[in-house]
This record gives sequence, structure tokens and C-alpha cells, in this order.
Amino acid sequence: MKTSDAVSNQTVTINEALINEFDDEATAILAKRLEDDDYPTPFAGLGDWHLLRALAIHRPELTTPYLHLIDQEPFDED
Repeated sequence: MKTSDAVSNQTVTINEALINEFDDEATAILAKRLEDDDYPTPFAGLGDWHLLRALAIHRPELTTPYLHLIDQEPFDED
């Protein structure tokens, strides 16, 4: 099973094995889903967002073109 198939529209446990399965193609598919933002509910995309964020932390070489999809801006709650 391809990594992109394993993570599409499913709740997935993010672990080291899953992160290590990702390659450039699977990361691009994940990023495309996030860019399209065509999820059935407002919260449905959170799993993909968390997965892309985990990839950015553990495999940054895969996510450089997609950093704009990860909200890393500091914010002030005051």
C-alpha cells in the first residue's frame, strides 16, 4: 500500500514508521490536499496538518516547499 493511500481521509496514528515511509511524492499529495482544503468538515483537515507538521519536524527536507501550509507564526494572546 502506498503511503499516500494509507493517509488519505483516514485517522492515522503518526509514528516514526509512518514518517519514514514518506517520500517526495507522498508529501506532495498530502500538501495538495491541504492546499485544496476540500474537507467535509472544518476539522477534517487537522490530521493532514498534524502529519505535515510532524514531517516538517522529523523530515524537513521533504516539507521545504510546503512550509507556507504550516502555521508557524508566533502570536500574542494578549
